[in-house]
Amino acid sequence: MTISHTPTATEHLTINPSILYFGTPVALLSTENDDGSANLAPISSAWALGQVVVLGLGREGQTAHNLAARPDLVINLPAADQWEAVERLAPLTGRHPVPVAKRDRFRHEPAKFEAAGLRPQPSRCVRPPRVAECPLHLEARATRIHADVTDTFLIVEAHVLAVHADARIVVPGTDHVDPAAWHPLIYNFRHYFGLGAELGHSFRSETPAG
Repeated sequence: MTISHTPTATEHLTINPSILYFGTPVALLSTENDDGSANLAPISSAWALGQVVVLGLGREGQTAHNLAARPDLVINLPAADQWEAVERLAPLTGRHPVPVAKRDRFRHEPAKFEAAGLRPQPSRCVRPPRVAECPLHLEARATRIHADVTDTFLIVEAHVLAVHADARIVVPGTDHVDPAAWHPLIYNFRHYFGLGAELGHSFRSETPAG
């Protein structure tokens, strides 16, 4: 008789996952191409510290190429229910020819907004457009770009110049995003998720509990 082993609640397995996207926000980056047109690309490596957003990019993508020449960008943050538009962008690249490492799964597409079914909206401080449908836009400028320790990716430090928020997710009469109204799209080990119900709030929170 074979007895199967079921891990207990406190038992951990040592594993070697191919990716470490352990629940990270999705962002759509707007940048300017050499010809003045707009590129739009999804990323899943972004975090904020004060008014600086740190981004992780593939070295061979059009976004990295654009930021090396023109540092302005918009960090557009889609809501959870916009995941299908994000996924329409996922297999596309603005690079031509398509980099060798991407040729098996990606195709060149210069008209990214149209391909995703999204609309460009003029920015106030930077040249690249915002994504009209996204509830949050962070206009920013890349102030430092450097390779990661493996020399595979680029780490971009972007200073935020202006924040635009859909009025429906702002606490009335304040400059605060309402956490109960804002539902970011989360990339969880290459699956799309939204947020669950609020569990509590930090002692540093400036907005009331939901």
